[in-house]
Amino acid sequence: MNKTDQSAGTRPTHQTVAPRIQFESANKSIQIEFTDQKLSPHAGTAIFWSFLHGSGWIALLEKCLPHPLPKSNNHIRPLCKALGFVQGLLCGAKKLTQVAYLRRDPMVPEMVGIKRVPSQSVLTRFFQGFSSAGGNLSCFRRLFGWCLELLPSRPGGYALDLDSTRLLHEDGHQEGVKVGYTRVGTKPCLHPLLAVLSEVRLVASFWLRPGNSSCANNVVSFFLDLWENLPHHLRLRVVRADSGFCIGELLMLWETLKLKFVVAARLTRPLQGLIKKETCWQVTEIEGTEVAELDYREEGWPASARLIVLRHRTADKPGRTGGKMLFDCPGHLYQGLVTNLPRTRKPLAVWREYNGRAACENIIKELDAGYGLPDLACKDFWGTEAALSLGVLAHNLIVLFQRKLGWQEAVTIGSLRYWMFVTAGVISHAQGGTTIKLAVPQKERAWWQRLWEKLLSPFSNCNAVENRPALP
Repeated sequence: MNKTDQSAGTRPTHQTVAPRIQFESANKSIQIEFTDQKLSPHAGTAIFWSFLHGSGWIALLEKCLPHPLPKSNNHIRPLCKALGFVQGLLCGAKKLTQVAYLRRDPMVPEMVGIKRVPSQSVLTRFFQGFSSAGGNLSCFRRLFGWCLELLPSRPGGYALDLDSTRLLHEDGHQEGVKVGYTRVGTKPCLHPLLAVLSEVRLVASFWLRPGNSSCANNVVSFFLDLWENLPHHLRLRVVRADSGFCIGELLMLWETLKLKFVVAARLTRPLQGLIKKETCWQVTEIEGTEVAELDYREEGWPASARLIVLRHRTADKPGRTGGKMLFDCPGHLYQGLVTNLPRTRKPLAVWREYNGRAACENIIKELDAGYGLPDLACKDFWGTEAALSLGVLAHNLIVLFQRKLGWQEAVTIGSLRYWMFVTAGVISHAQGGTTIKLAVPQKERAWWQRLWEKLLSPFSNCNAVENRPALP
């Protein structure tokens, strides 16, 4: 071959040189390159998994899952699929496709202890394995019970709040998505039912219902199952619920179980008429709020039930959300409370007790915003309930994780992601061992060190760790 032949197009192929990537920032040039190091933006979740691996919850989850072991040589165990899904929720995923995106993170399998992060199709088939109410109940009942077992007894007992929420699904093609009443009108939705232990922000039970279910639908069976699953060392001092749960059958059940309750009354037309005509209002120490106790009982209410009504002057309480405006009584918002608390408890004290259930609303907001419950929907109803239940259990595990660290102040999952979970790191394997190096500033390393010491110490101690690193 001579030079003429080479110039005619027979020149040997050379390796392509990648173009340089750079941009200007603050009067300086920044160059972008790529690396083959095993880096992760979620290395900080290792601290949560160190807690979970030593807790016994993972072993119980493996026993509870209803799936048979796959026979493929390249299979992923059902446990690995569930743990990969939980890791996705901790990292902010709100859909199965976002969970599957963690497959590009080389550190997740090592931290979580799984073969690999499942793909979207694998997760879809995994949730299809939840196919009945009985299967879901036998699985998640034990997992919620495990969380309750870790709680200490309280001298006064716990307050249990019953509530329901609406998960909107505008496309409406999933099983169980039905048109129901929501805060934004009638929309396709799901209507889950949940119970929360207020003092510790822990969800005690969770059931999913179709969107067209009434608020009190199946609530008696729900509470009986919760009551049977409640550990013996936990005592309930009061049960609280809104007006949707003010039905005689449920109130009689609580009376039979010797439970105290405070439930918002439904302001029916007969009750409204009684309020307008025969109410002797008593002034309270709260400006603009008056109370009264009426001799009124609906059919099915227990004999011990008291009816307390309150009215709040709207001029003194602008922006108040509690209460109902009556057409014939302008200028006030009215509330009714049904309770079997002893008459030594004054009406205003009963009202303050009921107001404590506002914490349950905050838990629902946390589940929606932090764990993506409105977006976790599968084609099949029981698969959707399983995905939502794992989301709620992820919240419970975060609550127990914070209790292990001794944190008294509630920290949302969003804050944990900023302070802890979204911490970069690099993983390496040298001399037969695995090492994760966290990219933590020097001034924050003492705080991280105390976190690890608290979690990994074989001895229990009362020394709490601050719930956030020191501000710069």
